[in-house]
Amino acid sequence: MHIMEGFLPWYWCVFWFVVSIPVIAYGIYKIKKVTDETPESKSLLAVSGAFMFVLSSLKIPSVTGSCSHPTGNGLGATLFGPAVASVLALIVLLFQAILLAHGGLTTLGANVFSMGIVGPFVAWLIYKLLNKTGINSAISIFFAAFLGDLLTYVTTAIQLSLAFPQPSFTSALSVFMGIFAVTQIPLAIAEGLLTVVIWNGLTSYKPYLLEKLKVLNPKENSSSKTES
Repeated sequence: MHIMEGFLPWYWCVFWFVVSIPVIAYGIYKIKKVTDETPESKSLLAVSGAFMFVLSSLKIPSVTGSCSHPTGNGLGATLFGPAVASVLALIVLLFQAILLAHGGLTTLGANVFSMGIVGPFVAWLIYKLLNKTGINSAISIFFAAFLGDLLTYVTTAIQLSLAFPQPSFTSALSVFMGIFAVTQIPLAIAEGLLTVVIWNGLTSYKPYLLEKLKVLNPKENSSSKTES
């Protein structure tokens, strides 16, 4: 979903930067708060960023100025919240733009908004909703990662349609959505499954940390305490 350098008109670049900056600022505040309250979560925060970097670097060439790839934004959003994930996405996208020519600096705001704000917010919301119903966290994290990935691409399709509404926004959106949907649904499923593998490892070896971060449902909290 990385929109390439120079592809968007300048006014849309400015708009997406303005929209994204307040979320990034709040995310920086949240990172400080989380690391102060739970210092042992720093390594997990780094792993979440690395997971996002690696997965979102596996790009498959697409058309219309973008590309397809997993996003890796569901894990960090679920563990630390969408605002923290937005900061991780900013760091990831900045490094990719500079070192890999993947995305761009002028389009950084737009890419952060899709991969670092909308995707993580959807993932976090889905996980919270499913978790409250008592559904197993592995199932919840699958749908969180799957929909966080997919909604990232829906957002990119909307961004491109707003920038290039030819012959109309609706027509452009149907084209962009059609292009992304073909490649992204299987990638989103694969990302969901991979995230479950990582999640199962965390619940097996770091359950106390997940409890501190308050991401396990009450049933899983009680079972992990019983086992320990």
